[in-house]
Amino acid sequence: MDILTVTDLSLTENGVSVLQPISFSQKQGQKLALAGESGAGKSTLLQLVAGLIQPSTGMVYANGSRVHGPQEVLVPGHPGVAYLSQKSDLPQFLRVEQVLRYANKRPDAEARAVYELCRIAHLMPRRTDQLSGGEQQRVALARLLLGAPRLLLLDEPFSNLDRTHKRLLQGIIEELGAQLAITCLLVSHDAADVLGWADEILVLHRGRLVQQGSPEHLYHQPVDEATAALFGDYNLVSGADRRALLPGRRFRKNTVLLVRPEQLQLQPVDGNGVAGTVRAVRFLGSYSEVEVALAAQRVRVRVGTTDLRAGDKAAVSIAAGAGWSIPLLPPTTHVTI
Repeated sequence: MDILTVTDLSLTENGVSVLQPISFSQKQGQKLALAGESGAGKSTLLQLVAGLIQPSTGMVYANGSRVHGPQEVLVPGHPGVAYLSQKSDLPQFLRVEQVLRYANKRPDAEARAVYELCRIAHLMPRRTDQLSGGEQQRVALARLLLGAPRLLLLDEPFSNLDRTHKRLLQGIIEELGAQLAITCLLVSHDAADVLGWADEILVLHRGRLVQQGSPEHLYHQPVDEATAALFGDYNLVSGADRRALLPGRRFRKNTVLLVRPEQLQLQPVDGNGVAGTVRAVRFLGSYSEVEVALAAQRVRVRVGTTDLRAGDKAAVSIAAGAGWSIPLLPPTTHVTI
Protein backbone atom coordinates (compact mmCIF):
# COMPACT_ATOMS: atom_id res chain seq x y z
CA MET A 1 0.00 0.00 0.00
CA ASP A 2 1.35 3.43 -0.99
CA ILE A 3 1.48 5.96 1.82
CA LEU A 4 2.76 8.67 -0.54
CA THR A 5 2.10 9.32 -4.24
CA VAL A 6 3.71 12.22 -6.12
CA THR A 7 2.55 12.91 -9.69
CA ASP A 8 4.13 15.43 -12.11
CA LEU A 9 5.14 17.72 -9.25
CA SER A 10 7.07 20.82 -10.34
CA LEU A 11 7.91 24.34 -9.21
CA THR A 12 8.65 27.45 -11.25
CA GLU A 13 9.56 30.73 -9.55
CA ASN A 14 9.99 34.04 -11.37
CA GLY A 15 10.15 32.20 -14.69
CA VAL A 16 12.92 29.88 -13.46
CA SER A 17 12.34 26.13 -13.22
CA VAL A 18 13.33 25.14 -9.69
CA LEU A 19 12.01 21.59 -9.90
CA GLN A 20 11.11 19.80 -13.11
CA PRO A 21 8.07 17.47 -13.15
CA ILE A 22 8.76 14.47 -10.94
CA SER A 23 6.69 11.41 -10.07
CA PHE A 24 7.31 8.68 -7.52
CA SER A 25 5.56 6.71 -4.81
CA GLN A 26 6.47 5.34 -1.40
CA LYS A 27 5.04 2.25 0.20
CA GLN A 28 4.12 2.09 3.86
CA GLY A 29 7.21 1.12 5.83
CA GLN A 30 9.58 1.75 2.91
CA LYS A 31 12.70 3.75 3.75
CA LEU A 32 13.05 6.25 0.91
CA ALA A 33 15.83 8.84 0.52
CA LEU A 34 16.35 11.87 -1.72
CA ALA A 35 20.02 12.50 -2.54
CA GLY A 36 21.80 15.21 -4.49
CA GLU A 37 24.32 18.00 -4.21
CA SER A 38 23.42 21.27 -2.50
CA GLY A 39 20.94 23.21 -4.61
CA ALA A 40 19.63 20.12 -6.41
CA GLY A 41 16.05 20.76 -5.24
CA LYS A 42 15.81 18.10 -2.51
CA SER A 43 14.55 20.33 0.30
CA THR A 44 12.19 22.10 -2.09
CA LEU A 45 10.69 18.76 -3.10
CA LEU A 46 10.28 17.74 0.53
CA GLN A 47 8.51 21.00 1.38
CA LEU A 48 6.21 20.52 -1.61
CA VAL A 49 5.36 17.04 -0.33
CA ALA A 50 4.72 18.49 3.15
CA GLY A 51 2.32 21.10 1.74
CA LEU A 52 4.54 24.01 2.80
CA ILE A 53 5.14 25.30 -0.75
CA GLN A 54 2.54 25.68 -3.48
CA PRO A 55 3.51 23.58 -6.54
CA SER A 56 3.28 24.92 -10.07
CA THR A 57 2.00 21.60 -11.41
CA GLY A 58 1.19 18.16 -10.10
CA MET A 59 -0.40 16.61 -7.05
CA VAL A 60 0.66 14.90 -3.83
CA TYR A 61 -1.41 12.28 -2.01
CA ALA A 62 -0.43 11.23 1.51
CA ASN A 63 -2.32 8.83 3.76
CA GLY A 64 -4.95 8.47 1.07
CA SER A 65 -5.88 12.15 0.67
CA ARG A 66 -4.56 15.07 -1.35
CA VAL A 67 -1.97 17.37 0.16
CA HIS A 68 -3.02 21.00 -0.39
CA GLY A 69 -0.53 23.82 -0.78
CA PRO A 70 -0.44 26.94 1.42
CA GLN A 71 -2.53 28.90 -1.08
CA GLU A 72 -5.40 26.43 -0.59
CA VAL A 73 -5.53 26.11 3.21
CA LEU A 74 -5.37 28.44 6.20
CA VAL A 75 -2.70 26.39 8.02
CA PRO A 76 -0.04 24.72 5.83
CA GLY A 77 0.56 21.04 6.42
CA HIS A 78 -1.28 17.75 6.16
CA PRO A 79 -2.80 15.41 8.77
CA GLY A 80 -0.55 12.49 9.59
CA VAL A 81 2.51 14.06 7.92
CA ALA A 82 5.31 15.58 10.04
CA TYR A 83 8.18 17.68 8.68
CA LEU A 84 11.49 18.03 10.54
CA SER A 85 13.48 20.98 9.17
CA GLN A 86 17.25 21.46 9.30
CA LYS A 87 16.74 23.80 12.27
CA SER A 88 15.04 22.53 15.39
CA ASP A 89 12.77 25.63 15.69
CA LEU A 90 12.04 24.93 19.36
CA PRO A 91 10.37 27.61 21.51
CA GLN A 92 13.04 29.44 23.49
CA PHE A 93 13.35 29.56 27.29
CA LEU A 94 10.76 26.84 27.91
CA ARG A 95 11.64 23.62 29.67
CA VAL A 96 11.77 20.53 27.48
CA GLU A 97 8.95 18.92 29.47
CA GLN A 98 6.74 21.95 28.73
CA VAL A 99 7.43 21.87 25.01
CA LEU A 100 6.64 18.18 24.80
CA ARG A 101 3.56 18.33 27.04
CA TYR A 102 1.94 20.93 24.76
CA ALA A 103 2.63 18.75 21.69
CA ASN A 104 1.63 15.37 23.11
CA LYS A 105 -1.32 13.50 21.58
CA ARG A 106 -0.29 10.05 22.84
CA PRO A 107 -1.12 8.15 26.05
CA ASP A 108 1.46 8.55 28.80
CA ALA A 109 3.02 5.13 28.24
CA GLU A 110 3.50 5.81 24.52
CA ALA A 111 4.90 9.26 25.25
CA ARG A 112 7.48 7.82 27.62
CA ALA A 113 8.46 5.30 24.93
CA VAL A 114 9.04 8.21 22.53
CA TYR A 115 11.27 9.96 25.07
CA GLU A 116 13.30 6.79 25.57
CA LEU A 117 13.55 6.21 21.82
CA CYS A 118 14.83 9.75 21.24
CA ARG A 119 17.20 9.53 24.24
CA ILE A 120 15.83 12.70 25.84
CA ALA A 121 14.27 11.55 29.14
CA HIS A 122 17.19 13.09 31.07
CA LEU A 123 16.69 16.47 29.33
CA MET A 124 13.17 17.16 30.63
CA PRO A 125 14.09 19.73 33.34
CA ARG A 126 16.39 21.76 31.08
CA ARG A 127 15.45 24.82 29.04
CA THR A 128 15.63 24.54 25.26
CA ASP A 129 18.30 27.26 25.08
CA GLN A 130 20.53 25.11 27.31
CA LEU A 131 20.60 22.20 24.86
CA SER A 132 23.33 21.35 22.36
CA GLY A 133 22.47 21.22 18.65
CA GLY A 134 22.15 17.44 18.71
CA GLU A 135 19.94 17.53 21.79
CA GLN A 136 17.69 20.18 20.24
CA GLN A 137 17.32 18.04 17.12
CA ARG A 138 16.27 15.00 19.16
CA VAL A 139 13.78 17.04 21.20
CA ALA A 140 12.33 18.52 17.99
CA LEU A 141 11.98 15.00 16.58
CA ALA A 142 10.25 13.78 19.75
CA ARG A 143 7.82 16.71 19.58
CA LEU A 144 6.80 15.62 16.08
CA LEU A 145 6.52 11.96 17.06
CA LEU A 146 4.17 12.86 19.91
CA GLY A 147 1.71 13.99 17.24
CA ALA A 148 1.48 10.36 16.04
CA PRO A 149 2.33 10.95 12.36
CA ARG A 150 2.25 8.13 9.83
CA LEU A 151 4.75 9.77 7.46
CA LEU A 152 7.85 11.59 8.70
CA LEU A 153 9.75 13.93 6.35
CA LEU A 154 13.36 14.53 7.42
CA ASP A 155 15.15 17.48 5.80
CA GLU A 156 18.95 17.08 6.13
CA PRO A 157 18.66 15.87 9.74
CA PHE A 158 22.42 15.23 10.07
CA SER A 159 23.79 18.36 8.40
CA ASN A 160 24.58 20.34 11.59
CA LEU A 161 25.62 17.44 13.83
CA ASP A 162 29.03 16.16 14.88
CA ARG A 163 29.86 12.52 14.31
CA THR A 164 28.71 11.34 17.76
CA HIS A 165 25.30 13.03 17.59
CA LYS A 166 24.87 12.03 13.96
CA ARG A 167 25.38 8.34 14.73
CA LEU A 168 22.95 8.65 17.64
CA LEU A 169 20.26 10.24 15.47
CA GLN A 170 20.85 7.68 12.72
CA GLY A 171 20.19 4.92 15.23
CA ILE A 172 16.96 6.60 16.35
CA ILE A 173 15.69 6.97 12.79
CA GLU A 174 16.58 3.33 12.13
CA GLU A 175 14.34 2.28 15.05
CA LEU A 176 11.37 4.51 14.17
CA GLY A 177 9.76 2.16 11.70
CA ALA A 178 9.96 -0.92 13.90
CA GLN A 179 8.88 0.71 17.16
CA LEU A 180 6.33 3.30 16.04
CA ALA A 181 5.29 2.07 12.56
CA ILE A 182 6.27 5.41 11.05
CA THR A 183 7.38 5.63 7.41
CA CYS A 184 10.33 7.95 6.75
CA LEU A 185 11.34 10.01 3.71
CA LEU A 186 14.81 11.46 4.27
CA VAL A 187 16.80 14.11 2.40
CA SER A 188 20.61 14.21 2.48
CA HIS A 189 23.34 15.89 0.42
CA ASP A 190 25.75 13.24 1.72
CA ALA A 191 24.51 10.02 0.18
CA ALA A 192 26.88 8.03 2.39
CA ASP A 193 24.48 8.87 5.25
CA VAL A 194 21.67 6.93 3.57
CA LEU A 195 23.47 4.09 1.77
CA GLY A 196 23.09 1.71 4.70
CA TRP A 197 19.60 2.91 5.64
CA ALA A 198 17.48 3.40 2.52
CA ASP A 199 15.54 0.74 0.66
CA GLU A 200 15.47 3.03 -2.37
CA ILE A 201 17.14 6.31 -3.30
CA LEU A 202 16.08 9.04 -5.72
CA VAL A 203 18.93 11.18 -7.10
CA LEU A 204 18.21 14.80 -8.01
CA HIS A 205 20.48 17.01 -10.09
CA ARG A 206 19.60 20.64 -10.83
CA GLY A 207 15.94 20.09 -10.12
CA ARG A 208 15.63 16.93 -12.21
CA LEU A 209 15.29 13.28 -11.22
CA VAL A 210 18.26 11.57 -12.88
CA GLN A 211 18.27 8.10 -11.33
CA GLN A 212 16.24 5.94 -8.98
CA GLY A 213 17.03 2.55 -7.51
CA SER A 214 18.45 0.52 -4.66
CA PRO A 215 21.61 1.76 -2.88
CA GLU A 216 23.59 -1.11 -4.41
CA HIS A 217 22.46 -0.28 -7.94
CA LEU A 218 23.21 3.43 -7.63
CA TYR A 219 26.61 2.81 -6.06
CA HIS A 220 27.81 0.28 -8.63
CA GLN A 221 25.95 1.55 -11.72
CA PRO A 222 25.58 5.36 -11.50
CA VAL A 223 24.10 7.04 -14.54
CA ASP A 224 26.77 9.75 -14.67
CA GLU A 225 29.80 11.17 -12.89
CA ALA A 226 27.81 13.54 -10.70
CA THR A 227 25.77 10.63 -9.36
CA ALA A 228 28.90 8.53 -8.85
CA ALA A 229 30.48 11.31 -6.79
CA LEU A 230 27.52 11.39 -4.39
CA PHE A 231 28.13 7.84 -3.25
CA GLY A 232 31.89 7.77 -2.74
CA ASP A 233 35.31 7.80 -4.35
CA TYR A 234 35.78 6.58 -7.91
CA ASN A 235 38.27 6.32 -10.78
CA LEU A 236 37.65 7.27 -14.40
CA VAL A 237 39.66 5.12 -16.79
CA SER A 238 39.83 5.64 -20.55
CA GLY A 239 42.02 4.95 -23.58
CA ALA A 240 44.77 2.35 -23.46
CA ASP A 241 44.48 1.82 -19.73
CA ARG A 242 40.82 0.90 -20.06
CA ARG A 243 41.55 -1.61 -22.81
CA ALA A 244 44.41 -3.10 -20.77
CA LEU A 245 42.25 -3.48 -17.66
CA LEU A 246 39.40 -5.13 -19.56
CA PRO A 247 40.85 -6.74 -22.69
CA GLY A 248 38.20 -7.88 -25.12
CA ARG A 249 35.39 -5.87 -23.57
CA ARG A 250 33.52 -3.61 -25.95
CA PHE A 251 32.61 -0.10 -24.84
CA ARG A 252 30.01 2.27 -26.20
CA LYS A 253 31.32 5.28 -28.07
CA ASN A 254 31.99 8.40 -26.00
CA THR A 255 31.98 6.58 -22.67
CA VAL A 256 34.52 6.21 -19.88
CA LEU A 257 34.98 3.34 -17.42
CA LEU A 258 34.04 4.14 -13.83
CA VAL A 259 35.62 1.92 -11.16
CA ARG A 260 35.38 2.22 -7.38
CA PRO A 261 38.76 2.02 -5.54
CA GLU A 262 37.78 -1.22 -3.80
CA GLN A 263 36.99 -2.83 -7.17
CA LEU A 264 40.64 -2.63 -8.16
CA GLN A 265 43.30 -5.07 -6.96
CA LEU A 266 47.09 -4.88 -6.63
CA GLN A 267 49.29 -7.72 -7.85
CA PRO A 268 53.02 -8.35 -8.46
CA VAL A 269 54.22 -6.92 -11.76
CA ASP A 270 55.09 -10.38 -13.07
CA GLY A 271 51.47 -11.52 -12.70
CA ASN A 272 48.25 -10.47 -14.38
CA GLY A 273 47.23 -6.84 -14.49
CA VAL A 274 48.36 -3.51 -15.88
CA ALA A 275 51.84 -2.44 -14.77
CA GLY A 276 52.21 0.88 -13.01
CA THR A 277 54.23 2.84 -10.45
CA VAL A 278 53.09 3.64 -6.94
CA ARG A 279 52.91 7.40 -6.43
CA ALA A 280 51.49 7.55 -2.90
CA VAL A 281 50.24 5.37 -0.07
CA ARG A 282 47.70 6.88 2.34
CA PHE A 283 46.67 5.27 5.62
CA LEU A 284 42.99 6.01 6.23
CA GLY A 285 42.23 4.01 9.35
CA SER A 286 40.39 0.82 8.44
CA TYR A 287 42.04 0.71 5.00
CA SER A 288 44.88 2.17 2.96
CA GLU A 289 44.64 3.88 -0.40
CA VAL A 290 47.38 3.29 -2.96
CA GLU A 291 47.70 5.73 -5.85
CA VAL A 292 49.17 4.07 -8.93
CA ALA A 293 50.28 5.79 -12.15
CA LEU A 294 49.38 3.71 -15.20
CA ALA A 295 50.37 4.53 -18.76
CA ALA A 296 47.83 7.34 -19.26
CA GLN A 297 46.29 8.15 -15.89
CA ARG A 298 46.41 7.57 -12.16
CA VAL A 299 44.03 5.33 -10.24
CA ARG A 300 43.42 4.84 -6.55
CA VAL A 301 43.20 1.32 -5.14
CA ARG A 302 41.73 0.55 -1.72
CA VAL A 303 43.42 -2.25 0.24
CA GLY A 304 43.36 -3.49 3.83
CA THR A 305 47.11 -3.34 4.44
CA THR A 306 50.12 -2.99 2.16
CA ASP A 307 53.92 -2.91 2.27
CA LEU A 308 54.13 -0.83 -0.90
CA ARG A 309 55.84 2.54 -0.87
CA ALA A 310 56.05 5.43 -3.32
CA GLY A 311 58.26 4.43 -6.25
CA ASP A 312 57.48 0.69 -6.07
CA LYS A 313 56.21 -1.16 -9.14
CA ALA A 314 52.80 -2.82 -8.98
CA ALA A 315 50.19 -4.23 -11.31
CA VAL A 316 46.53 -3.23 -11.18
CA SER A 317 43.66 -5.54 -12.10
CA ILE A 318 39.90 -5.20 -11.87
CA ALA A 319 37.53 -7.51 -10.01
CA ALA A 320 35.34 -9.76 -12.14
CA GLY A 321 32.13 -8.04 -13.18
CA ALA A 322 33.24 -4.65 -11.84
CA GLY A 323 33.33 -1.35 -13.70
CA TRP A 324 30.55 0.65 -15.32
CA SER A 325 30.49 2.80 -18.45
CA ILE A 326 29.22 6.36 -18.12
CA PRO A 327 29.00 9.18 -20.70
CA LEU A 328 32.32 10.82 -21.51
CA LEU A 329 32.41 14.40 -20.26
CA PRO A 330 34.49 17.25 -21.73
CA PRO A 331 38.15 16.93 -20.71
CA THR A 332 37.98 20.03 -18.50
CA THR A 333 35.40 18.36 -16.27
CA HIS A 334 37.21 15.03 -15.81
CA VAL A 335 38.14 14.43 -12.21
CA THR A 336 39.64 11.22 -10.85
CA ILE A 337 38.94 11.02 -7.14
